[in-house]
Amino acid sequence: VLELLHAAAYKNALSNSLYCPDYNIGKITPDQMHSFVQSNFTSERMVLVGLGVDHDSVKQIGQQFLNIRSGKGGVCPKAVYHGGELRHQTGSGLTHTMVAIEGPSITSADVTAFGVLQHVLGVGQRVKRASGNGSRLSHAIGKVTALPFDVSAFNVNYTDSGLFGIYTIAQANAAKDVVKAAVDQVADVAIGNLSEADLSKAKNQLLADYLMSLESSDGLADSVLTQVISEETYSSPEVVSQKINAVSSEDVVTAANKFMSGKKTLVSSGDMVNAPFLDDL
Repeated sequence: VLELLHAAAYKNALSNSLYCPDYNIGKITPDQMHSFVQSNFTSERMVLVGLGVDHDSVKQIGQQFLNIRSGKGGVCPKAVYHGGELRHQTGSGLTHTMVAIEGPSITSADVTAFGVLQHVLGVGQRVKRASGNGSRLSHAIGKVTALPFDVSAFNVNYTDSGLFGIYTIAQANAAKDVVKAAVDQVADVAIGNLSEADLSKAKNQLLADYLMSLESSDGLADSVLTQVISEETYSSPEVVSQKINAVSSEDVVTAANKFMSGKKTLVSSGDMVNAPFLDDL
């Protein structure tokens, strides 16, 4: 469904699938692969991160083992968001739906506010084998259907764009009601229905998720790499924590209003018998 969302949301760049289409399997030549590597694996597009070693040692490793071209490589077009709808009928008895707007890029000033909004709404089950995720979205949807469902807010950030929205999985007959109930919760936040307790809880959850992602060497290296390659700088955990703690209720309400007023993308996969259209929302 995430692939469908990108295909519907963007005119170019991010609309391209991560996966090779069936019709191209067996047709990609060694020359094409070599050309791709030469255009993309260049010095200004790559970051080498080392933990527990000094700079000179990392530099020596790079010079010894990474035989790459210098320069910027090929030109990358900036992603252009346009929104839209896509529906993919399958034999499933479930309906998977994602509704989104163009969210913040990884360097946008409001990227942290959208991260907090994501946790205000709910990011899915946080405890293994729990009976429910207890989120704001989950409680609201539980009032419109007694059938099993799953729901989560998502916040995907790239260097030049992003996608923020809600992902639902529902029994086909309840799909439209489930999505509408989820969107209504964003509308509720947008008019200011956000308690200090809920704001504090969401900020703590976002902070915990971030700090726990750094507990392993892999996670820390990935954090350094992502920041350097996208922002050309590195912010320490202390700085990131300060940014999260500085998010106000007004910041989150503003983010929710951007979702409600923004041009939307809606995609559904599965049983389309009761899948919503954008004008239903």
